[in-house]
Amino acid sequence: MKRERRKGFIPFITAGDPDLETTRELIVELARAGATVIELGVPFSDPMADGPVIQRASERALRHGFGLSEILRTVAEARKQTDVPLVLFSYFNPLFQFGIEKLADEAKDVGVDGILVTDLAPEEASEFASVLRAHELDMIFLVAPTSTDERLKMVAGCASGFIYAVSRAGITGAREEMSVEAEHLVERVRRFSDLPVAVGFGISKPEHVGDVWQYADAAVVGSAIVMEIERCGNSPQVVERISGLASRLVSPQAPAR
Repeated sequence: MKRERRKGFIPFITAGDPDLETTRELIVELARAGATVIELGVPFSDPMADGPVIQRASERALRHGFGLSEILRTVAEARKQTDVPLVLFSYFNPLFQFGIEKLADEAKDVGVDGILVTDLAPEEASEFASVLRAHELDMIFLVAPTSTDERLKMVAGCASGFIYAVSRAGITGAREEMSVEAEHLVERVRRFSDLPVAVGFGISKPEHVGDVWQYADAAVVGSAIVMEIERCGNSPQVVERISGLASRLVSPQAPAR
């Protein structure tokens, strides 16, 4: 994602919810609906940073019994129809169990662009980041309103692709009002880094997206999309419904400033 006049929209979906074939279709349709990057969640049994909506999505996906190999094959299939940048969103445990070198090699081969590990602190990420860098994969980091300037400098020194600014402390989930801390956090991040800054957590409405676009480079929408997938279940209309939701969230584009 580059700093440019057009603002970014980054939808999040959980791989395998409701199934991997639908995940493939969702990647393609979200790209057509205007996604500039797609975050693909790797289901995990203990998603401590996620709210109940995404936790339930992980639980549903895990019932299918697939692993990272199947997720990567799904990405490879989606790549036949779209080249939208795609970031794996995961906890460290399933990546470590898969094997870091193997993950980087296979992720690059199928067309993954970057990886965000929610529970890997920058102080502990040098080896992982080095492996990703060797495979030309971006290492995405989370920063929060509680992050110190020292932590922001550290992230700026090892991040690539973009920096994900959490709009508020706590777990993921849709909210009625956006945090006023988010804009200040973006300003702080930009003191230390020229990378694009995406804001997520709590963004669920077009007006939230428009607000974020006034001061950040991209808005991340997760729980609102996953909640709609949950409502649809295995309905054949799920892809159409999510595509329509994404189109509403990105229109109209807010002016750059």
